[in-house]
Amino acid sequence: MTARTTRRTTAARSRLAVVGSIAVAGALILTGCGDQTDSGSESSGSKSAAPLADKLPQAIRDKGVIKVGSDIAYAPVEFKDDSGKTVGIDPDLAAAMGKQLGVTFQFENGTFDSLITGLRSKRYDVAMSAMTDTKDRQEGIDSDTGKKVGEGVDFVDYFTAGVSIYTQKGKNTDIKTWSDLCGKKIVVQRGTVSEDLAKAEAKKCSGGKTITIEAFDNDQQAQTRLRAGGAAAGSSDFPVAAYAVKTSGGGNDFQLVGEQVEAAPYGIAVAKNNTQLRDALKAALEAIIENGEYDKIIKKWGVEDGAVKEATVNGGK
Repeated sequence: MTARTTRRTTAARSRLAVVGSIAVAGALILTGCGDQTDSGSESSGSKSAAPLADKLPQAIRDKGVIKVGSDIAYAPVEFKDDSGKTVGIDPDLAAAMGKQLGVTFQFENGTFDSLITGLRSKRYDVAMSAMTDTKDRQEGIDSDTGKKVGEGVDFVDYFTAGVSIYTQKGKNTDIKTWSDLCGKKIVVQRGTVSEDLAKAEAKKCSGGKTITIEAFDNDQQAQTRLRAGGAAAGSSDFPVAAYAVKTSGGGNDFQLVGEQVEAAPYGIAVAKNNTQLRDALKAALEAIIENGEYDKIIKKWGVEDGAVKEATVNGGK
């Protein structure tokens, strides 16, 4: 699920260092497509005890469930622990918001590049998957072609992260920036800002060199390829790259190189015509920021520097 986005802007360097120390919460190799799982904890006892329940659309209140499209293979944002339970930053935040709204957020696994399509077809009520809020996504624009491909989505922004490059530990030490990838291969997750950045950088390469880009359905597949020596580097959102560096092979497989770039907000994606649900999610996020639950979750996962101070709609550029 890497920062997952279409292109944000050109590679402005991040002012963030999102992870101080990533919490080790489970195994790095995860997932099987198509399964369904709750967000990690029950959303609160009775609906009457939920202070923001009346803000939800009646149909969702009646079901008691918000269906969440997510690529559950993106530790530490969302992934499966050793028992198969969905855990991570997003499930924990969703569970806390569910207590405010009196519903359960039910995470349903899918490939990252299919989530907005699933939202459009009403398979999901929302998409929450380390998805970067961008103007292209808001407006339904394909970032590669510049053409409009859908009605777009609204985002409730809840976190901020940049993008990082990582390599096999002790190898390809000459790679420090995106331009150093010219003439080399990089592995990424399909449909992410990492893929967009690699494509943009490849166009700048000179001397007959280019960047060979191998894109996978999920980040774990990209990591496996890099671990086996099938590429010079990989790229993911900084929290994910840092988690992989810390946990894969007991910390002996990978190393971060250079600085993170493209700092931008993660957002919960909601269909444009579902403004009542969007506003309910914003109110729930504001409530957990105010009552301290948000900060507890962010601290638990060691990502305090990516915390937001308020809920924002469509804050991506």
